[in-house]
Amino acid sequence: MITMKVKKLNPLAIIPTKAHEEDAGWDIYTTDSFIIPPGERRSFNTGITMEIPYGWAGLYWPRSSLGFLKGLHVLGGVVDSGFRGEHRVCLVNLSNEPVAIQAGDRIAQMVLQRVYTGQMEEVEELSPSVRGENGWGSTGR
Repeated sequence: MITMKVKKLNPLAIIPTKAHEEDAGWDIYTTDSFIIPPGERRSFNTGITMEIPYGWAGLYWPRSSLGFLKGLHVLGGVVDSGFRGEHRVCLVNLSNEPVAIQAGDRIAQMVLQRVYTGQMEEVEELSPSVRGENGWGSTGR
């Protein structure tokens, strides 16, 4: 089991949690309170920094309840293992109503994922595959 170090940068910060042991994502909390108008985005402080192990990355994703019920979506969100600054989460309001976020709210979830740490090699040709160059829509509806 990997243990990840988390440091509070703000006394209001809440260390990431999971509601259930089998959950993929860790709930991320904010230390900010803002109202996000429709169609606008806002970056939220989390008040924490983490030491993500080498060979891993933290990926920020929307919480399904905020996405479905409130229309909030996370913009971007790849945290590299070498980053030691405060984690911030950018939310965009895709709904037609203002959405209020309060300090202490869960605003995103972070999924830890292994990442490729090898090298890239330029080649003249790639090995063939069944799919080949067929892209969007190539498997039908």
